[in-house]
Formats: sequence, structure tokens, C-alpha cells
Amino acid sequence: MIVRISTEGQYEISDEDAAGLNELDNEAVSVCQASDEAGFREVFGRLLDYVRTHGKPVPDDEMFGSDIILPPPDVSLEEAQTEFQGVGLIPS
Repeated sequence: MIVRISTEGQYEISDEDAAGLNELDNEAVSVCQASDEAGFREVFGRLLDYVRTHGKPVPDDEMFGSDIILPPPDVSLEEAQTEFQGVGLIPS
């Protein structure tokens, strides 16, 4: 699975790590629905860190279509609420 963090780059996530990513995505949906700014910052930070630490960076000269595009690290809660809803960014 290829995950893009907007303004940062692409990462290849293994199928084994996709479940952990999905859990964090679901947490992000919950805090967005609750309009919990502090909770969103904490969960979204963990989600980005998960992608960065479990994902393998895709070299800049190799571009693939992204399966998932995450908002940039500085996304506002209001902007995130339009993306993190329902099943989230990662379909189960």
C-alpha cells in the first residue's frame, strides 16, 4: 500500500502494518466527530509517525499512485473533519 503524506512524500506500508494504520485512522475519525482538537492533534501525530516509522520512503524519482493520501501535518481540525469521517481514509 502506498501512503502519501501531503507536502512530504510517499511511503510504502506492508500489509502487516496496514491494520495498525487502520486503527489509528479509526481513532482520527472518532476525535474528529467529537470535535476534539487536542485529541485530533495527538492521534494524527501518532498516525503520521506510524507511517514514517513503519513505512519505507518511496524515492523521489519513483512515483506511484497513492492508495491513501493523508493531509499535511498542519491540517486544521475543520479541514480534517471533511476527510476523517465514516470509515475514514482507509476502508476496512
